[in-house]
Amino acid sequence: MTHAQLVEKAVHWLRRYRCGVVLSEQACASGEMPDAIGWKRACHSVLVECKVTRSDFLADRAKPFRLKAEQGVGCERFYLVPAGLVRREELPQGWGLLEHHRGRIETAHPSARNLRSAKGFQYEMNLLLASLRRVEVRVEPQSITDFLKWKNRMAEYNRGTLPEGLASAEEERNVFLEPDLTL
Repeated sequence: MTHAQLVEKAVHWLRRYRCGVVLSEQACASGEMPDAIGWKRACHSVLVECKVTRSDFLADRAKPFRLKAEQGVGCERFYLVPAGLVRREELPQGWGLLEHHRGRIETAHPSARNLRSAKGFQYEMNLLLASLRRVEVRVEPQSITDFLKWKNRMAEYNRGTLPEGLASAEEERNVFLEPDLTL
């Protein structure tokens, strides 16, 4: 299995893990480039680092944001590896372990859920804003705000009715706009 294939598996796993927004291989200001990271409700982030070889896993431990865990991203952090590549006792404190085995991803060890610091949150915001800016550049000449209002334009073009299969912004479920009931 290649690294790119494992990253694709990580993205699919994050979606099944109920992350509504998922990015892969996007850089942030800390120098970290998460293989895959997703966000759930209440800005809860889940990082998945993919390692295909043991040497890659061992080299990862020397990165600055691994040595100073408070600079890392992810409320939850996982390594995704081929089954048997990494032992639980080799994981950084709090990290979880996902293993790829026979085409499936299995949780070999859960992650702590509170690993992100305030600094890590800032780096995540940087990552999200940089990614959003890349999207805005690609939808020009309109602004991203106008692009996000495309359903309004669809209704205008369709004499006030949205095309079949589209929900209005008010009817569309977006968990990121719902209040956090745990506060």
